Amino acid sequence: MVVAGSSGRLDEQRARLLAGLGAVALTIRWFGGPGQQPGPFEVPLETFDRALDQLAERCERLAIVGTSFGAEAALLTAAYDERVSACVAFAPTPVVWAGYDGPRETSHWTRAGSAVPFVPFADDWSPDEDPPAYRSLYERSLAVHGDEVAGAVIEVERIRGDLVLVAGGDDRVWPSAWFADRIADRRRQHGLETTVVTHPAAGHRTVLPGERAVEAGQVMQRGGTPEADAALGDLCWPHVVRALA
Repeated sequence: MVVAGSSGRLDEQRARLLAGLGAVALTIRWFGGPGQQPGPFEVPLETFDRALDQLAERCERLAIVGTSFGAEAALLTAAYDERVSACVAFAPTPVVWAGYDGPRETSHWTRAGSAVPFVPFADDWSPDEDPPAYRSLYERSLAVHGDEVAGAVIEVERIRGDLVLVAGGDDRVWPSAWFADRIADRRRQHGLETTVVTHPAAGHRTVLPGERAVEAGQVMQRGGTPEADAALGDLCWPHVVRALA
């Protein structure tokens, strides 16, 4: 299963790429569709469970690949659905973040009808660049709401299959390379290995071999360069293939 980020789009390009490996690849719209939330807030995690149900009818192994907010969903799903044997998270996060229903701050996700605990955003932050770079918002929010972090941490130690984390050191959306290290550290404390692939000059959106750079989504700084984003894709590709094989 392939899960895109906050653009809400179907990640058909990546699904086709993975299908070229011989996988049965399904990409889903997780908000903005009929009967779904209009934005990335209070999205039922059962959405992803149902998609895995479809794949389970055809596949012996189940894997989930997600990017950014989609990586958040991928990690949560892999942690709580024992059927998932591999997870690849691009620009991952170790915690659940806030989403907005108009002015109301709430969780990105629900489980069994209840909001999943999340880290709120710092209300004293404002962008100082145009287009904005949100990395400092996430860093500030962790500092201001440190007492909320423990409850919002994704229990990545529950992921028993292969876990590959891919992150750019110049990510200006959120500090995904630092986030990836935190995820790996937590798993290491539980005796679990994690593959972390980074490139210091890459940004938020990794470009895998054979992909075109994606332009969709909110206007913001994402960091990186075309060359570095593609270089990170080249670096991580063998690990992605191995995890999904």
